[in-house]
Amino acid sequence: MIYDVAHRTTYRYEEPVDLSYHVMRVLPRAMAHQRILRAGTIVTPAPVRVQDGTDYFGNAVTHMSLEEPHAELVVDARCLVDVRFPPAPPANATPAWEDVRDALDGGGLPVESAAVEFVRASPMAAFDDAVRAFARDSFAPRAPVLACLLDLNRRVKADFAFDARATNVATPVAEVMQLRRGVCQDFAHVMIASVRAMGLAARYVSGYIRTYPAQGETRRAGADASHAWVSAFVPGFGWIDLDPTNDLVVSDEHVVLGWGRDYGDIAPIRGVILGGGAHRLDVAVDLKPVASENQA
Repeated sequence: MIYDVAHRTTYRYEEPVDLSYHVMRVLPRAMAHQRILRAGTIVTPAPVRVQDGTDYFGNAVTHMSLEEPHAELVVDARCLVDVRFPPAPPANATPAWEDVRDALDGGGLPVESAAVEFVRASPMAAFDDAVRAFARDSFAPRAPVLACLLDLNRRVKADFAFDARATNVATPVAEVMQLRRGVCQDFAHVMIASVRAMGLAARYVSGYIRTYPAQGETRRAGADASHAWVSAFVPGFGWIDLDPTNDLVVSDEHVVLGWGRDYGDIAPIRGVILGGGAHRLDVAVDLKPVASENQA
C-alpha cells in the first residue's frame, strides 16, 4: 500500500520566542517492508541551521535552530511511502516464552544483540508488581511466545478504555494501570512494561494508522492520527508489531516513523526555547492511500 502522508505540527506562543532549538523525528524510517519514495519538511519560519542524520536507534532525525523572534512555529512533514508489512507467523510456530526469556538473559536460542537493550525497564515504561501480575495472566507455562503476546494485546484493548482526557504525555504506567484509561501512547507503554516484566524484549513504535469514515460518509482530510504500538522480539522471526489500542497485528494500514525504548526516545518534536510563555499545540495528520506512484 502506498500512502501520501502529510503531518502538520503548529506551536502558537503567548509571547514571541526569541531563540529556539529543536530535534525532530517526523519522517518515516526506511526499512525492509517500508520504502520511502519521497520525503521532506518545510519549517516556518525558516531555521538558520539544519542538520539531518540518524539517532542511536537508527531513526531519521533533524536538528534545527531558529534565531529570529516568532509567535508561531509550523512544521510540515510530507512523504510518499510504500508499506508492505509481512504477515505474522503462526503463533504455534514460535518458541515457548520461557525459552525466549532465557535466551535474552544470555543462553539458549540465538538472539539479536540489539534486542537485549529492550528487555530492561525504561523511564516511561517502568514495571512493578501490579504490571507483573497483569502480565502473568497471558503467559501460561510453556505457551508459544506469540500466543502470549497476542493474548496480552487483546487484554490491553479489553481492559483499558480510550480516553484522551485521562492522561498526558508524562503519565506513568503505574497511574495508567490504576486509571485503566488513556490513549495509544499509554496502552503501548503498559504492554511494553508487561512484556519486559516477563523478561522479554519490546520496543515503542511511533507512526500512523489509517482510519476509515463511517458507512456512507466520505473520507475526511486530517481524519488520520499519530499513533503508537509495540514491537516484540521473537527469535527466528525477528520483531513482530502489535497494536494494543486496536487489538491488531500491525499491517499495511500502519506507517512507521521510528522506535525507541519508550515515547521519550521518539517524540516527534522536542526543543528548548527562549521566551514564548504559554503555548498551544495543534497536530493534524492526513494519511491518503494512492493506487500507484504515478497517481501520487
